[in-house]
Amino acid sequence: MIRYEGDIYRPPSEAHSLILQATLGCSYNRCTFCAMYRQKRFSQRSLTDLVSEIGWAAENLPGVRKVFLADGDALIAKASFLAKLLDEITLKLPGLARVSCYASPQALMVRSVEEMSLLREKGLTLYYLGIESGHDGVLAELEKGVDGEEMIAAANKATEAGVKLSTMILLGAGGRELSCEHARESARVVNAIQPRFLSTLVMTPVQGTPLFESAARGEVEELAPEELAFELHEFLDSLELTSTVFRSNHASNYLALAGNLPRDKEALLSELRAALRDPARAPFRPKWSRGL
Repeated sequence: MIRYEGDIYRPPSEAHSLILQATLGCSYNRCTFCAMYRQKRFSQRSLTDLVSEIGWAAENLPGVRKVFLADGDALIAKASFLAKLLDEITLKLPGLARVSCYASPQALMVRSVEEMSLLREKGLTLYYLGIESGHDGVLAELEKGVDGEEMIAAANKATEAGVKLSTMILLGAGGRELSCEHARESARVVNAIQPRFLSTLVMTPVQGTPLFESAARGEVEELAPEELAFELHEFLDSLELTSTVFRSNHASNYLALAGNLPRDKEALLSELRAALRDPARAPFRPKWSRGL
């Protein structure tokens, strides 16, 4: 059987994937807004245990199409370990469409293009990258460990290796004062990366994080739904993408939007302008219904 240690997290699009806990925790684990792995010490799991779990899945879970490698930063594990793990996955689960994982900027810096190309050939074809912001000051406040240019350079290594990127931006991360700058600088970084997938989430203080402690002291500005809609409008309006699937329908969002860019850009902007003209009639989710 498959054994999990602690809480398990995965992107919304991996809801029907087989989750294999290749690593425990997050090797970086310093982002001020993230509580997911604060109770775990980062380590690489035993390949022997994982091979056993893959064998169990092959016998008991027919038709597995997607595998997600948890926890928060599996890409930073040794390339040789990941290569052997992927060989076992593709051998035992021959019907796979893809294998994916979270990828921190730090992991992308560590992995060479050649290593990522090899792992892509073995099936690891999609990384989830939290950009969060393109604004250097906001990134510093979030303690992402990189600035905007370093984020671009790290992400473009994956693209050079032929790996698809699914990227995330945190609406509201700059507060009111930096809202427009955060939106426009985030768009600049996303434009330079040209990810295959792009989503926006709303920054939400979560218990057990430095952000939550700052919010409790009254130091965090949580933007109102219409302010977030304006920020999202500024972000989308500044995007110049060639082929990206866009989603703003995560549970944390007040306004659910989806489309393909650039095809649906004007339609999405039109929806946002309508919400801003008449917030009382806009389909904003009530605060109590939103999740993390």
